[in-house]
Amino acid sequence: MQHIHFEESVVSILKRDQRYDGQAYFFLKEALDFTLKKFLDETSGRNRHVSGKDLLEGFRDYALEQYGPMAATLMEEWGIRQSRDVGNMVFRLIEEQVFGKQDSDKPEDFEGLFDLDEALRTPFLATRADAHVGCA
Repeated sequence: MQHIHFEESVVSILKRDQRYDGQAYFFLKEALDFTLKKFLDETSGRNRHVSGKDLLEGFRDYALEQYGPMAATLMEEWGIRQSRDVGNMVFRLIEEQVFGKQDSDKPEDFEGLFDLDEALRTPFLATRADAHVGCA
């Protein structure tokens, strides 16, 4: 996938659909690359299809790795509030022929898997035990 073609595709998408910030699409591409690399490592270099669930989990993990406690805030700023938002972006990129898909892939694959906002915030919330550390 050429970088210039990707940029042009994002510009084309944003002309039709401005729900998500352009940077969100670039992050999504990086999250897909992150997910593919993880699968290559797990399968000793053999390619495998990335499902909606796989990509969504990779998206979450990559966001946490890259942005830590700011991940949820940044995703919200980019317009990504729910897992279905990731699916919407994926299918816009499929329409642009930047991402591929199998016949069985559908936008609903990204719905109801987990609460994305919660998944990005929970790792950084203090637990009751943490709150009492050091208290006498």
